[in-house]
Amino acid sequence: MNNLKGYAAYANSKIMTATPAELTLMLYDGAIKFCNIAIAGIEEKDVEKTHNNIKKVEDIITEFQVTLNHKYPVADDFDNVYKYLKDRLLEANIKKDKEILEEVLKHLRTMRDTWKEVMKLSNNHS
Repeated sequence: MNNLKGYAAYANSKIMTATPAELTLMLYDGAIKFCNIAIAGIEEKDVEKTHNNIKKVEDIITEFQVTLNHKYPVADDFDNVYKYLKDRLLEANIKKDKEILEEVLKHLRTMRDTWKEVMKLSNNHS
């Protein structure tokens, strides 16, 4: 039990000291993790597990949407991608469709990997 408390304290401290860029990366990683768990839920025919984890991915994407800075034109492009992903997640949840979740997962991984590259480039130019 103490190990769990220690891990929770470590994880909490990691979040509290993270930069906004690192938090964004953590959110992408979380969305990917929950999407994978939802896929496992479909494979296990566990409707509740699938639904709950798809909702978690949707919540993370909503967070990305509400934090977009619309003074930059690219924000509209991101918003459209996020809307598309949420539409696909809704469809996947209704149909319990693993292939749709795998498509969403592919997009999330691409976006996360791109974000990692942006972080590297910005760190090299600071």
